[in-house]
Amino acid sequence: MKAIGIILAGGNNKMMKELSNKRAIAAMPVAGSYRSIDFSLSNMSNSHIQKVAVITQYNARSLNEHLSSSKWWDFGRKQGGLFVFTPTITADSSYWYRGTADSLYQNLDFLKSSHEPYVVIASGDGIYKLDYNKVLQYHIEKKADITMVVKKLDDRQEINRFGLVTMTDEGRITEIDEKPLETNLNMVSTGVYIIRRRLLIELIEKANEEDRHDFVRDILVRYKNIKKIYGYKLETYWSNISTVNSYFKTNMDFLKRDVRDYFFKQYPDIYTKVDDLPPAKYNYGSNVHNSLVSSGCIINGTVENSVLFKKIYIGNNSVVKNCIILNDAYIGDNSYVENCIIESGSTIKANSKYIGENGSKIVEENNPMYY
Repeated sequence: MKAIGIILAGGNNKMMKELSNKRAIAAMPVAGSYRSIDFSLSNMSNSHIQKVAVITQYNARSLNEHLSSSKWWDFGRKQGGLFVFTPTITADSSYWYRGTADSLYQNLDFLKSSHEPYVVIASGDGIYKLDYNKVLQYHIEKKADITMVVKKLDDRQEINRFGLVTMTDEGRITEIDEKPLETNLNMVSTGVYIIRRRLLIELIEKANEEDRHDFVRDILVRYKNIKKIYGYKLETYWSNISTVNSYFKTNMDFLKRDVRDYFFKQYPDIYTKVDDLPPAKYNYGSNVHNSLVSSGCIINGTVENSVLFKKIYIGNNSVVKNCIILNDAYIGDNSYVENCIIESGSTIKANSKYIGENGSKIVEENNPMYY
């Protein structure tokens, strides 16, 4: 594909509450063995994009560890590759990234030193599969300046945290309403864009001259009547995990067979960094229903409608229902946990009881491990 890829993975979001204290949102675990950013990286690899930059900033250690090698996504070995950019102090700049446009401006050398004519920009918190070649073909056919990937969203409770667009029958975007309080629109931006590389450089440089730093507000919204911006409709599964409720719901979606089959049994595949762990162990007396259980887990109790990430221990006579349990958690004997997200590394002592009401409850406990 005649394009380079850029994944914006530097933002922090207070709507993730305590979950973003340990990691960037793009590094949030999803579906047992994956990270959120794996989906965008895999889409780029499957679209034969050989040169990809990940722009990180907030709480980047976990994400940087995950991206320590490009081999898992098979990016270019001799040409191209996977690049990770964090804010750096230079003679010209001593700022953190002040917005998405500023993060691109501070890494403008990456754009200028590339030779591919197009750029695919994606966010690190989207869960979807997409062949960017089809979007690029649409972009060229429409003779667009910028193409946004959009998705019809029926969930009215979540809709005001996205940018919403109005489109003509031909697909041209005429209005962009960024995160409105109230709206009748239902077509949202997925945070995926295709733009010609030289045009992107020109727009980013102009935005910086005017001290503007946000890609959506200061480029897309301002230029919507000057540049030809088109929308490419995504008809398949898409979710954004930037709130606690959406993160919980997205992981629970993977308990549905059709969603699991779509992502993990239909070509193209989703790739991730592989850990060498033993298979899950189900001891005598364990009882597991409709759950995803990852490698390295030891189950002694009952698990229902839950997603267990790597290296989880469930004690004797313990019950786990409708939960997401992140890596390296320990749940002691005779405990009851329902509608909760258990933070990674937590140790839930024996005879504990946690029940989430009116949504999922985030639990983080660091008790001595054995009782």
